[in-house]
Amino acid sequence: MFDLLTGGEPAVVPLTLYTDSFVIKGQIRTRQSRITDILNQADEEFLVLSDVVIDDYGSRNLATRSEFAQVNLGAVLFVVAATSMEPRPDLRTPKVPEQALISIPPFQVVGRIHLLPERDLREALADLTGRFVPVTDATYWSDSVGEARQSAPMVAINHQRAQILAPHREVDPWAGLDRAAGAAEAPGPGAGQGDWSDPASPGGGESRPPVDPAWPEVDRPPS
Repeated sequence: MFDLLTGGEPAVVPLTLYTDSFVIKGQIRTRQSRITDILNQADEEFLVLSDVVIDDYGSRNLATRSEFAQVNLGAVLFVVAATSMEPRPDLRTPKVPEQALISIPPFQVVGRIHLLPERDLREALADLTGRFVPVTDATYWSDSVGEARQSAPMVAINHQRAQILAPHREVDPWAGLDRAAGAAEAPGPGAGQGDWSDPASPGGGESRPPVDPAWPEVDRPPS
């Protein structure tokens, strides 16, 4: 998995991996210069991390520590690098940054994806490939599992698990609808049952004669 073109001794890179159920923090020794290269050029379907801490989402239990851990890349939603690792200038492909919202349940990520230039946005998104895609200047959070907003110079999202929206904007689903008028037109309790004492009431039909309290119902003479 090492890129020998980068030269030098392997560096120890701290990573935070968000999976379906866990936050996994650990370290990996690598000669790769970028987090996406570490993930996309892995020889196996997993990474082996050292000095690992594993914590459940929203759990009050103590975290689990392990000297080593094999982490299945298919279960990884996205990976956060503690520091920004720049690629070698001679290996860098010119890209155009585009603000995007990435839905990767139960998380959302907002940041900049990097697309090939001289294309409209539809074509550029069609050309966005790779198992893990970098998002820079990222903010990520999850309301459903209680993970507060955090920021990172770069996160690498699992492309197969993500929906990418670009450009994006928040909208009010009730926009253009008069909710107050709708509530006023809604029928209240008992609507449609009619009023037998008023022949003109909707659904009332024929009116009943008033009951004379002087005559019990069973002894009243015929009218």
